[in-house]
Amino acid sequence: MSTTETLETELFGRSVTFDYSEHWVGYSLFLLRIVMGWTLFQGGVTKLVTYLDSDPSNNWTAAGFLMNAVPEGNPLMGFWASMAGNPLIDQLNMWGLTLTGLALILGAFVRWSAFWGAVMMLFYWLAALTGGLLAGLPVAHGWVVDDHIVYAVLLFGLGAFGAGRILGLDAYLERLDVVQSNPWLRYFLG
Repeated sequence: MSTTETLETELFGRSVTFDYSEHWVGYSLFLLRIVMGWTLFQGGVTKLVTYLDSDPSNNWTAAGFLMNAVPEGNPLMGFWASMAGNPLIDQLNMWGLTLTGLALILGAFVRWSAFWGAVMMLFYWLAALTGGLLAGLPVAHGWVVDDHIVYAVLLFGLGAFGAGRILGLDAYLERLDVVQSNPWLRYFLG
């Protein structure tokens, strides 16, 4: 049964009121969490599998992208090139995507994972820039907004809503005694 609720809040100094369906919000947040989780998990696990390939010539590394795929004119070109070949960058990329995606799929530590997932997306966005502020922050398919910004905003929303509580492990984790005794842990869950 769908229940209509009214949300009253203030955004940018203005009072905002709107009706929404709890039923459909629950489904949409659950599906957004799963789809975003799968997108990140798949991106990470495919890198991880090729990184672990027994033939070293097939091993994945971020160096190829950092040296060859960052668009010409990127204002941070030197920064990206300095990270090429750094094994820590490879590990952070592979494991960050894989574990963030898995956490979203399971609905565990969603706020923590969504935050770090959004940080990763902002790094990818910065690497996609073809010019700086004076050039209008162009990216491959327009100005300012590309898929990485969309993902970062979606991850922000999942964390803000506490989407891990919707058919996720965070609903269970928040009932544990350790979380009940340490309410600050809820900042990582939800």
